[in-house]
Parts: sequence; structure tokens; C-alpha cells
Amino acid sequence: MLPDFPIPPLDDTRRERIQGAIDNKTKPPGSLGRIEELAHAIALCQPTETPSADPARLFIFAGDHGLTEEGVSAWPSEVTTQMVLNFLAGGAAANVFARTNGVAITVADAGIIGDLPDHPQLVRAGIRKGTANAMRGDALTPEEVARALDFGANLAAKAVRNGARTILLGEMGIGNTSSASLLAHAIAGIDLETLTGPGAGLDGAGVNRKLEILQKTASRRPGPLSPLDALSAFGGLEIAGMAGAHIGAASAGGMVLVDGFIATAAALCALRARPEAAGYTIFSHRSKEPGHRAVLDALDAKPLLDLDLRLGEGTGALLAFPLLRNACAMFNDMATFESAGVSGKE
Repeated sequence: MLPDFPIPPLDDTRRERIQGAIDNKTKPPGSLGRIEELAHAIALCQPTETPSADPARLFIFAGDHGLTEEGVSAWPSEVTTQMVLNFLAGGAAANVFARTNGVAITVADAGIIGDLPDHPQLVRAGIRKGTANAMRGDALTPEEVARALDFGANLAAKAVRNGARTILLGEMGIGNTSSASLLAHAIAGIDLETLTGPGAGLDGAGVNRKLEILQKTASRRPGPLSPLDALSAFGGLEIAGMAGAHIGAASAGGMVLVDGFIATAAALCALRARPEAAGYTIFSHRSKEPGHRAVLDALDAKPLLDLDLRLGEGTGALLAFPLLRNACAMFNDMATFESAGVSGKE
């Protein structure tokens, strides 16, 4: 997947030196827990003695799904376009959290069904308007998957080359919890019963109906499937775009901060195809969507937060981002035992 985007190996010779610098801060070793782990991970990815999480940019990839024709969502597909317009107007939760945290936003039309006006924060993939109905046939052709991956990879790599240190990945797409569930089932072998949840508000009967549809859809292309084949079988364009962005950011040396269930399904595609990207990856939170925990477990991931979120848009990544910023501040600015004149542990 994306062979033109080589990912630089982490410099293992720096691990011990970075850990020593963290342990020499004025605190008992390990007393800042996950913050110390974050500082180490960020410092290892950046060939500098002063690592930074800033500047940061959130990419919200948006796409529609033909499978919504089967009734897998409580919302109609046109809501995807309406919400993208809300992002561009600055009115969504992602906009609010991004402004609060000083994170720039780019909205990527990976393949929505509606039409959008030109906007300085909007980029377009121009591949197709939504996927085909995955219960009736493949959601995307292999060529369309390749184009969506390349679209995302080039966006993220360019952002890192232009100075971004952290790439946050979020999404919008009615029906995309269904696509994410099918991908995780096909790639990681997780039961659809475990993966299928309410998404954007289905009741119990709706979840049962969704599970039946997903089981029928999965039976058309039984796994295990490669990430490329799974994306072709089940979509979606925004998920392929995020998977590409994950690889593209890592190839340019940027940290990737992954959002919720759908973004984690994209990370599953990226990391199963390109495991060398794992060292550049941070999982922001564990969402309330029931399948998210299973996909995180399949990736052996340790998310930073657990706040019962289930919105998407990159909101969980935005809420976790200050932890990265503080981890870097600890590494760069906290006094050492020597500089503070504090006696070390005997």
C-alpha cells in the first residue's frame, strides 16, 4: 500500500538517551505515567532535542456510503453534505475544539454525494460521489481505492513538509460505522456482533436490523481480506483517505493522532499494510461505540482518554491533543535534578 511513501525507521539508538532525559527530570521515574510515554514517543519521532506537538492540523475526511440504501443508519445521506457545510461555516463541535486548542482544520471531500461551494478550508478528491452499495457489489474499484489512498497521503505528507508536527484524523459520513465494522471484521476477524453498534442513534431494533444487513454484506466477500481488498469490498472513500493520510504523515515524519471508531478502522487498514507506521501513531480515546474497544485491542492500542464520546469529526483527537502539548513541555522545560539543585534518588 502506497509504496511511493516510504516510512523512515525510528532511530533506536536514541531510545535510551531520551528515556534518560525524562528520568532525570525532577520527579520520581515514571511518576507522570502516560505523559512520560507520550514524551518519549514524540521525541523519538522527531530528530530534534526539543520535540513539539505544534503546529497541528486536523483533516476531516467526508464521504458517503451506498450501503445506507439498506437502512443501516438513522440519518439520511444528505446529512453528510449538510454537516460538511457546518464544518466550513465553523459551527461544529470539531470547529469549537479546534479553535480552543489552536489546531488548523482542512475538510477533505473524499466522496460525498452533495455539491459544495469552493472554500479555502476545502479540498476535493474528485474520485466519485459516494460508494456503491456494498451489499450488492464492491463499494469501490481497486483504482478508486488507490486514488483515495493517494489523495489522503499527499494531503498529510504536504502538511507535515509545510511544518505540521501532528496530524489529527477525523471523519464525517452517514453509514460509515457500517463500513468500519465490515473492514474490522474482514481484516482482523472480529465478530460482527461485537462490532455493530448504534452509530449515530439507532435504537435496539435498528441495531439488530443493521447487524443482519452487515452479515449479508460480509458474506458476499468473506475474509480474511487484505486492507486493499477490504476497502474495495466495503469502502469507504473517507476511510481510505484517512488510511492514506496516516501513511503519508508518517512518511514525512509527522505524528498521527487517531480519533474514534471509524478513524481507528482506517488505522487498522494503514497499520496492517504498513506496520512501520505504528511508532508514529497515537490513539486519542476509546469511544462509546461498542466495536471500538475490539479494534483497539486488535491493534494493541492504548488510548489516552475514555469519555464516552461517539461523535467523530476528530473531536476525541482534539480533546486529547493538549496531552501531547504538555508532554512536550515536560520534556523541554521541566528542570533536571542537576539544574534545580535537587538531590537524586540514592
